[in-house]
Amino acid sequence: MTRSDVQLMLDVKSGDERSFELLLQRYRTPLVNFLYRMVRSREQAEDLAQEVFIRVYRAREEYVPSAKFTTWLFRIATNLALNSLRDHRYQKLEMSIDAPLTDSEEGDERPFEVADKHPTVEQELVEEERKKMIRHAIEKLPEKQRAAVLLHKYQELDYAEIAKILSCSESALKSLLFRAYEMLRVELAPLVRRGKEAK
Repeated sequence: MTRSDVQLMLDVKSGDERSFELLLQRYRTPLVNFLYRMVRSREQAEDLAQEVFIRVYRAREEYVPSAKFTTWLFRIATNLALNSLRDHRYQKLEMSIDAPLTDSEEGDERPFEVADKHPTVEQELVEEERKKMIRHAIEKLPEKQRAAVLLHKYQELDYAEIAKILSCSESALKSLLFRAYEMLRVELAPLVRRGKEAK
């Protein structure tokens, strides 16, 4: 029988290293994907995911299953991502605006997930363009709204969990998501029109 996240974490707390490996295997990919959508850098997402697991491991002895394991995990990840974005913004201000874009910076534009195989090249290009528009629209959101949308849509967490992760009330979260989805609706209106025209 598969052990729950809480049971695995309690086993880690009592010194079972293998249980920590299982948690790592279970959550590494969703965590890296979430962090990548937040910070838009593969390398940074990998580093942050590693830091999340280091913090989880260090806190193992104080672990109390008062909330779902995923809530705790994504709260750590969200805080690290928001801090990283703030730090990175200050670094960017110090860099010259005229600095040429390096290959690695251009490379960060590519999607992290492996694209689905489509029957024709044209369909593949249309789908890629659609994904790119959605990605850019999400990137334009304020950081906390972006985190809320990613946790809601991509991680499929419920309002209560996301509110705990972002340290706000459920009503504040609903208002945050409402504003985010309104911004996305405006930003993605051309995409919706295009879809209707194609039918």
